[in-house]
Amino acid sequence: MTALAERAEWAATAHDRDAIAALFDIPFLDLVARAHAVHLRHHPRNAVQLSTLLSIKTGGCVEDCGYCSQSAHHKSGLKAEKLMAADAVVAAAQAARDGGSGRFCMGAAWREPKERDMPALLDMVRRVKALGLETCMTLGMLTDDQAERLADAGLDYYNHNIDTSPENYGSVITTRTFQDRLDTLDRVRAAGMSVCCGGILGMGESRADRIGFLHALASLPTPPESVPLNALVPIAGTPLGDMLAGTPMARIDEIEFVRTVAVARILMPQSMVRLSAGRESMSESMQALCFMAGANSIFTGDRLLTTGNNGSDADAGLFAKLGISTDL
Repeated sequence: MTALAERAEWAATAHDRDAIAALFDIPFLDLVARAHAVHLRHHPRNAVQLSTLLSIKTGGCVEDCGYCSQSAHHKSGLKAEKLMAADAVVAAAQAARDGGSGRFCMGAAWREPKERDMPALLDMVRRVKALGLETCMTLGMLTDDQAERLADAGLDYYNHNIDTSPENYGSVITTRTFQDRLDTLDRVRAAGMSVCCGGILGMGESRADRIGFLHALASLPTPPESVPLNALVPIAGTPLGDMLAGTPMARIDEIEFVRTVAVARILMPQSMVRLSAGRESMSESMQALCFMAGANSIFTGDRLLTTGNNGSDADAGLFAKLGISTDL
């Protein structure tokens, strides 16, 4: 397929929910093969980027996201902590770099950053950037001024997930709207930063919600450069964790998860598609299928904010089996 034909196909598909639904209906092996072919046209083969995610401010968030242990609305037992010192963040970033990560992501459990915290955040960005790492932050909603200052400090990516489809959003979060999310993404774009935006699969949503979720991402004026796809980690004390406890059939199965990765790759051919939370419960075979379907980035290390993650040794062992390089 020529580049011109591919762009025309993308434009016709990304903005059409029925066309996206039709992708989900393609026989599984054909869909994965198609996604793999798209991946090879835009990304190095057999290569995965390593990223590290650090919680720089944990717990006590005023939002009521139904999946999140850091919400002050829920009884997960997580203790709220203060913003980490910049020196500790930089030390963690250096360790991540030395461990092979190319991107360092810093997450704070806030609705939005307060002005008193901005100098420390800007200092973190500058110092982590100076280590030669790509920088990413997720701090909640931003004002125009905050987005511009983060960009001026050298922040490469800003993460702000839409989480699910517009139709399903209100069943997951009530303290801010889907449009609030889009408004922050617009501010990030206007400031000149790249967008990291994805969501969570396995929250009891329907396939129609997964179609709506990917449609919302792919039909943005510019699709996100980074698309994290999380598998829900049910946490006791959170609404979704308690609702789905003991009911594995309510969560997304492995084949449907891989289908969603493949459709994301076809719809957003130039984006980095990242396997994020939930990899700890994924088999090596499932992860291999996700890489075949177009995933080309993971979070490495033992923790993702407050949940467990595959350790670096497990990841290295899997990549050795698959012949995957982490030089991205």
